[in-house]
Parts: sequence; structure tokens; C-alpha cells
Amino acid sequence: MKNPSKGTSTVLEFDTDAIKRREQEVALESDEDIINRLRERFDILTDMTKAVKEGSVRAMIVSGPPGVGKSYGVEAVLEKDDLFNKLAERKPKYEIVKGAMSSIGLYAKLYEFSKAGNVVVFDDCDSILMEDLSLNILKGALDSSSRRFIIWNTDSRILRAEGIPDRFEFCAGAIFITNIKFEHVRSKKLKDHLDALESRCHYIDLQMDTTREKILRIKQIINDGMLEKYEFSQPDLVRDELVEFVEVNQDRLRELSLRMVLKLADLRKSFPTNWQAMAKTTCMRRS
Repeated sequence: MKNPSKGTSTVLEFDTDAIKRREQEVALESDEDIINRLRERFDILTDMTKAVKEGSVRAMIVSGPPGVGKSYGVEAVLEKDDLFNKLAERKPKYEIVKGAMSSIGLYAKLYEFSKAGNVVVFDDCDSILMEDLSLNILKGALDSSSRRFIIWNTDSRILRAEGIPDRFEFCAGAIFITNIKFEHVRSKKLKDHLDALESRCHYIDLQMDTTREKILRIKQIINDGMLEKYEFSQPDLVRDELVEFVEVNQDRLRELSLRMVLKLADLRKSFPTNWQAMAKTTCMRRS
């Protein structure tokens, strides 16, 4: 890894022509083909997460829209694998970092979990991709070389106070979960950075870019038992009601996602007679 230089921010722009081509490709697929494709990709995500935890895969990037279950799948695998540490009240060997993060915070977190057997997951930390210094540090963590050294090349009182060296070897696994579809990014500068990241590790595009794909994913997960925990007295009826509500109001819902389905299910459980009116007020944009 090259020494990180002073960071500068990048503006995110998307290639609208690429997005349109993707929509045209999806239009040619049957519903069954899409569901099978999505299921296969999420199965691969599960297997790859296990491989990162085992150390046979060093790092991966997971790209997909918000609220479709990509974070849940990764976390479920790591939590199950770390069960004995939890029972013994030992520190977990993985951490899921969410939200914005500074470059020095990124460096410190990688150092904290740098030993072999650990996994660091960056979930919805897309701000890292917008800043050169953070990007260079991330490249070091995701690199495929036999030894990965990460370097902080400027004096830092904060690092000294925490006892963190300005150079260390990163031997752990790293997973970067993002809402950004790399091939749709238009900015030449950012595209070069993302290509460099993609070349360093495994990249899984969950391929869920259109409204149709998201609705089919919602139907798939509901049919797989997503609503069982609610113990509805008429589960099939409730399932059909929720799916119909999502399909009818897909353009007005604040978010088309599994999270939204759970919000609707919460309302259906709490307000069985007027849940739709509640949903139109709390879950939908004004027309």
C-alpha cells in the first residue's frame, strides 16, 4: 500500500445510460429467472462471508440497494460463528461499523481488529469512498497480496495517545457493504479508485437495481417465512395483503425494501383494522 496522502473529497455521479441498459436487460427476464438469480447470489454471499471468516478469502465488496438483506446475511453468519465468544463473554472477533467514518477512525479500527481470525465489516460507510486518504487505507486492507501493511505517514497525537503505531500488518478479513453500484459511477477519478478496489478483492453485485427486482425479492423473503415471528392468525391472508399494498403503492413508499415490509407488518399487527391508513401516513410520501 502506498503511503496515504492528504485526503480530498470526490463528488458522486452515476451513468444514467448504464442504468437504462440494466433496466432493459431485466425486462427480458421472467419472474422465476429473477428470483432464482437473486437467491443464488444471496447464497453466494453467505458462502463468501464464511470464507472471509475462515481466512480462505481475505476480503470482499458487496454492492446492492439499501434494505434488501445484504447486511443481515453477513451479520447472521458472523454472529453464528462467534457464538462461543459471546457465551464466554469474550470480545467478539468481528465488528460491524456503520455510518460515516474519518480516515483516522478507519485506520484505528483496522488496527484494533488486525489479527488473523478477525473480520471488520464496513456497512453503509460510503463516505470512505469519497475521500482519498480513506480510500488509500481501504485499498491496503482489501489488497490481495500475501502481506498487507497499512501505513499512516503523518504525525498524529491521537494515534500516539492510543498506542497505535504508524505502520502495522493487517491479517484479518474485511467486508465492505455499499449501496453504490461500481459500474454505474460516472466520475473518472472515483471510477479509477473503485476499479482499484474491485481488482484487489472479490466483488459481489447482488443485481437488484430495478423496482421489479426489489418487489420479487420482497415476495421471495416473505414466502420464505419472514413474517412467521408475528404469528398472525391468518398468515396467508396477511401475506397477500402486505404484498398487494407494496405493489399498489410502490412508487409512493418512502423506501421499497424489506425494512419497509417489516414496518407494514408492525402496523398490521398493532392496528389490524386501520393499518393501511396508518401506513399511508407514516410510510408513504405525499402525492
